[in-house]
Amino acid sequence: MTKIDTTVSIAGLSLKTPVMTASGTCGYGLELTPYFDLSRLGALVVKGISLEPRPGNPPPRIVETSGGMLNAIGLENIGMEAFIAETLPRLREYETVVIVNILGESQEEYGTLVDEMSRHEGVDGFEVNVSCPNVRKGGIAFGSDPEMLEKLVRFLRERTEKPLIIKLSPNVTDIVDMAKRAEAGGADGLTLINTIRGMSIDSESRRPHLATVVGGLSGPAIKPVALRMVWEVAQQVKIPVVGVGGILSGEDAVEFLIAGATAVQVGTAHFRNPAACIEVMEGMERYLERHAIQDVRDLIGSIQLDPSPVA
Repeated sequence: MTKIDTTVSIAGLSLKTPVMTASGTCGYGLELTPYFDLSRLGALVVKGISLEPRPGNPPPRIVETSGGMLNAIGLENIGMEAFIAETLPRLREYETVVIVNILGESQEEYGTLVDEMSRHEGVDGFEVNVSCPNVRKGGIAFGSDPEMLEKLVRFLRERTEKPLIIKLSPNVTDIVDMAKRAEAGGADGLTLINTIRGMSIDSESRRPHLATVVGGLSGPAIKPVALRMVWEVAQQVKIPVVGVGGILSGEDAVEFLIAGATAVQVGTAHFRNPAACIEVMEGMERYLERHAIQDVRDLIGSIQLDPSPVA
């Protein structure tokens, strides 16, 4: 059989495979090096970076739920300066695309992050987090207001030629409208979805499991929602969509591609298996072989729908 072509293009970036890591689920990527070669990835999306270091929320801030996990980490990170000085040089050692997830509490903070990190070799693009549900202020305001989102994207577009991928929140009334606004502002791609707001209670103590009460739900429980949103958005925008939410297997990844995603991210699965993204990638390749598909791009948007019934 002819070698299968698994390359895809996202926002002008050539990825050797559609499989990427999801921000916030594997640190800065280096934490995964004992388990596999990072160069095998399509892209590495690092943990969200803010201007200054953030301690995150107080514990407890992670709890397992049925079919998933709630987290309220609160965007803990080492800050921009430490990332540039300590982490980025080590990431340059690997032959994979590095996408830096960024977050801010104001348009100016996002702008400074883009300005500074655009100057450094090894930052191939940005994933702009406007959608974290477990912090009390900041990016979530941009992710829930269409006009603010479009304004932010336009502001960042003027500041960098590097790819801008906007990570959208599912906790909105109309995800398609938010996607269109991001596209209108100059986004090169979209990631969806981020976690869904949820909570968990200890029935014995009658207290919430999370110190913040509410956190972000991820894992297999949100996959049907993520898949639906990817399908809805991919039909309405011209820029590529990156699907994320509950991907555990190659078949899960294939479903997102069929729904219209150009690439996928593996996230919560890493907490159970640090090599999850590689297993997803290999499972996807086996699917392609089994179905005699020579080019993974032939799967993108290939969903088969029955004709609408005649009234």
